[in-house]
Amino acid sequence: MSILGPMLGRPWLRRRNARLLRDAGRALNETGYVSAGGIDHFVTIRGASHENPVLVFLHGGPGATQTVFGTQTLSWEEHVTVVQYDQRGSGKTRHRNGPAADGELSFERLRRDAIDLINALRHKLGVTKVILAASSVGSTFGLQLAASRPDLLHAYVGTDQNAGGAESSRIAHARTLDMLRRTGRRKGVRVLENMPADPAEWTQAQSGALSRWAIKADPGIPNMVTDVIFPAMMTSPLHTMADIREINSSITESMRQLYPELAAFDARAVAPALHVPFFVFQGAADLVTPTECARAFATTVQAPIAEFATIPETGHLAAFTRPDEFLRLLVERVLPVVSTSPAPAP
Repeated sequence: MSILGPMLGRPWLRRRNARLLRDAGRALNETGYVSAGGIDHFVTIRGASHENPVLVFLHGGPGATQTVFGTQTLSWEEHVTVVQYDQRGSGKTRHRNGPAADGELSFERLRRDAIDLINALRHKLGVTKVILAASSVGSTFGLQLAASRPDLLHAYVGTDQNAGGAESSRIAHARTLDMLRRTGRRKGVRVLENMPADPAEWTQAQSGALSRWAIKADPGIPNMVTDVIFPAMMTSPLHTMADIREINSSITESMRQLYPELAAFDARAVAPALHVPFFVFQGAADLVTPTECARAFATTVQAPIAEFATIPETGHLAAFTRPDEFLRLLVERVLPVVSTSPAPAP
């Protein structure tokens, strides 16, 4: 997709999307700030019925807010109340509080923020539990949350699930390098060939370069940046150009602070067992968080229910690249367990 369309059509496309969101006539349609972890977080809450279960989505990046995807998830709102929020240090949350108030970032701090936010939502929406969905970097502390507070959750749904570990990094490098060689991308080949063999020796810049080439290596699938994120940002009625610039700054600063934890993350150590139903819905051609690594991790998790499925014809950011396919898996696999998930003890 050309980036010129969303840029040139931005005023009209924002008005069109605002009408789509308004004309959907949702029973729940709230945009504002919720206090969690001592700061205000920007939150959107949308759903067709107060009776539907609540889905809380943890975005990745880090710092790559998903509140820009309101129109992409309209179909989800018929089945779940969709809650998106900008995490500490990200997007409108960062803009409202400022970097000084946000403080230092860590997975533990983001986990505690998410717990506070879920508890605020339980009180606000009158529910005992939520479905927790987590994407990419969000799936790191999302797993930590699921392991530590199963009483808050109907289920955990990982997408772009980060398995972590040196083997996952090596596979991401090998698969991306192979695709670049097969498609004649000589610049990318040179960049990846010059990286150390041991992922422990990679710098943040080298790891970032691998991710950027992994995103665009396969011409047979949508590019998550140019085809998915950029059009959504440019056409979101909730986001000004200043907000978009804030998102870009958020990604840079959040990665600077969280990279050491991200590089050391190992999902097997975090969640060998979970006490909630566990699902992973991964892009079938994900090179950033390799599909085969997410599948291998999912097979090791001991949980009441543990299921893995792929979303075809997509790589990273699969839920928003093919939102209807993600919804199908959500409806067919996850929602049936919600009604049978017991309420927490008083």
